[in-house]
Amino acid sequence: MSDMLVPLYNLGLYQPDTNKDWIIRKPLPPEKHLVVQWVREHFSEKWASECDVACSQTPASCLIAVQNGDILGFACFDVTYLNFFGPTGVVEEARGKGIGRALLLESLEDLKRRGYAYAIIGGAGPVDFYKKAVGAIEIPDSDNGAYKGMLQRKEDVQ
Repeated sequence: MSDMLVPLYNLGLYQPDTNKDWIIRKPLPPEKHLVVQWVREHFSEKWASECDVACSQTPASCLIAVQNGDILGFACFDVTYLNFFGPTGVVEEARGKGIGRALLLESLEDLKRRGYAYAIIGGAGPVDFYKKAVGAIEIPDSDNGAYKGMLQRKEDVQ
């Protein structure tokens, strides 16, 4: 999958929707183990590793979507590389409610406040979602560029 580029200076001021039954926030340090375990269970060990690093930073570079004490989704940024967005995910039963878009926009706003003019969505998928949501453009010849040479378990290599 290709990386995508997002010009942060073109983003409008993000106003969270207050008419929803879930919230987006940063995890508290004593919640880190719960968030990392949730990512591991619902997505992958690799994403859990990145989430662990994101939750260990001060301030955390992770956001979670929460409803009635349950995690619905997460997003990490400024983790594997500076100004990179991802990984991010929403549980299947919570998709289509705007949670992924809200996690993306709030993450990009945080990157913008940190002084970045651009953000990179690493190994982006779904490409059409990012194009529509934030005007992201594909970076030519960037397939797995940032992740080339990454260690993998032998059983995960195809």
